[in-house]
Amino acid sequence: MDQQKIRNVAIIAHVDHGKTTLVDQFFSQSGMFRKNQEVTKRLMDSMDLERERGITIASKNGSFTYHDYHINIIDTPGHADFGGQVERVLRMADGALLLVDAQEGPMPQTYFVLKKALALSLPIIVVINKIDKPAARPDWAVDQVFDLFVKLHAPDHILDFPVTYASAKDGWATDDLHVASETVEPLFKAIVKHIPAPAGDPSAPLQLLVSSIDYSPYLGRLGIGKITGGTMNINRDMAVAMRDGSIIPARVTKIFRFETNQKVPTNQAVAGEIVAVAGMNEVTVGVTYTDPADPRPLPPIEIDPPTLSMNFIPNDSPFAGTEGEFVTSRHLEERLQREILSDVALRVENLEGAIGYKVSGRGELHLSILIERMRREGYEFQVTRPQVILREENGRLLEPYEELTINVDEQYVGPVMEKLGQRKGRLNHMETDNGMTTLVFTIPTRGLLGFRSQFMTDSRGMGIMNYIFSQYGPHVGEIKNRKNGALIAKENCETVSYALFNLQERGKMFLGPGVKVYAGQIVGEHSRDNDLTVNPAKSKKLTNMRAAGSDDNILLIPPAEMSLEDCIVYINDDELVEITPKAIRLRKR
Repeated sequence: MDQQKIRNVAIIAHVDHGKTTLVDQFFSQSGMFRKNQEVTKRLMDSMDLERERGITIASKNGSFTYHDYHINIIDTPGHADFGGQVERVLRMADGALLLVDAQEGPMPQTYFVLKKALALSLPIIVVINKIDKPAARPDWAVDQVFDLFVKLHAPDHILDFPVTYASAKDGWATDDLHVASETVEPLFKAIVKHIPAPAGDPSAPLQLLVSSIDYSPYLGRLGIGKITGGTMNINRDMAVAMRDGSIIPARVTKIFRFETNQKVPTNQAVAGEIVAVAGMNEVTVGVTYTDPADPRPLPPIEIDPPTLSMNFIPNDSPFAGTEGEFVTSRHLEERLQREILSDVALRVENLEGAIGYKVSGRGELHLSILIERMRREGYEFQVTRPQVILREENGRLLEPYEELTINVDEQYVGPVMEKLGQRKGRLNHMETDNGMTTLVFTIPTRGLLGFRSQFMTDSRGMGIMNYIFSQYGPHVGEIKNRKNGALIAKENCETVSYALFNLQERGKMFLGPGVKVYAGQIVGEHSRDNDLTVNPAKSKKLTNMRAAGSDDNILLIPPAEMSLEDCIVYINDDELVEITPKAIRLRKR
């Protein structure tokens, strides 16, 4: 393959600004599919969770051809909780497309991913997407992007960025708002023109930094990365420079290029190409494939430290072992060790003086996605309430802070500001436009735990909140998690309608009738601040007497449905979330 005809492009954007939809258009309009071929929408979102939630969780590689150019696409997650993915895969790119919503402009996560791209001095093409929206304001969005570049101290040559306007949903792009277009070809041309061909000498010793991991049931673990020097041939010996500096011999058994979202085998790959390589089962992110005769390791990837941790412990509830396939601490350890091989932003440590593991990540979404994936794979375990990772510097206790941006209707600003004040949030900026108010807060990470559901209630589901890690700052003391106590089942039983009907006036129920519960399980939230032990199986005493009104229909308020994320941030320090493939339960320790 001609190195000058290769383009390696990362697509970076805030969540839901249209990255994956645009990639679909690239694949279809470049002729990668037959006209009668049925193509799945959001092709790069291959995980069940990604399709369900509409977000990209794991970065992925794909490619398409435009004329005689081979364009490699790196689809990156837009959420800062998956920033570890962004940091490592950007090493494969030689430039980036920055997608920005024409109505919303650059959002907090845009700031985060753009900062990572600028740190690597990648040239940026700005794509103002969704300009078909009725409230689109593309000129304003371009100005906001320019201000963001200036704020991030972008060098002058990157400040003069090219701009393309697009509607990924409708499949067109244009360089000029006044010139109509029916295809995304202007974007193809911009990529070829503004993104440089990859550097690297094909005759130099081999160098490939593994930036991502894939798995094949036949070949085992595949290391994915860009060849930055030399040539790689099938069945050739290579050396693997590990993260600790050791050199291990290996052999290239298979090389794959990417075509659309598929891997296609090839016998040889040259400098500049992004490939997946089989040949070493213990491969991890950050190792270098290099020449055994002249090993030249590349510097490992620098990853931002985790800010949040949870304890994963084996399930010891009365229902333990009845619903999961993998239930022991050894199963748990094997699965977590497998995860850190591909997710470098995750850390796993043994608990001191207890059975279980302390798992640290970037945020509650990062950890909850891991938990949900393990649950679907058949694992059964328990987790504790998330704890922020504190630091001590010069005798002062420090904790992580987030920059929180909220867009909400101005009529709901009061309750939102009041709740954030209670959570130690500090207002930095406030702006109102067309009845919508934008609030920017600095708030301890602890203050955000459990805030999203409260915010959605206060804003009647119409608000938008986004946050990114800001810095470590002074510890602000205690932040109350929740005001109300719990309703706790007194014995192993099955819930009945009559008991739940009578308990409704005591608080909010989490379960409906006909659900098996055990002693110590949390069945609802008490209306007061203390815990209350209740009997959710108490049935009506039957007599041979009848009284007017005693046989009225029982009307139950529907139970509050709690998602996994809701449960994790709801519990107090003396409570646990029990996770099995069939159920998520709250319980007292």
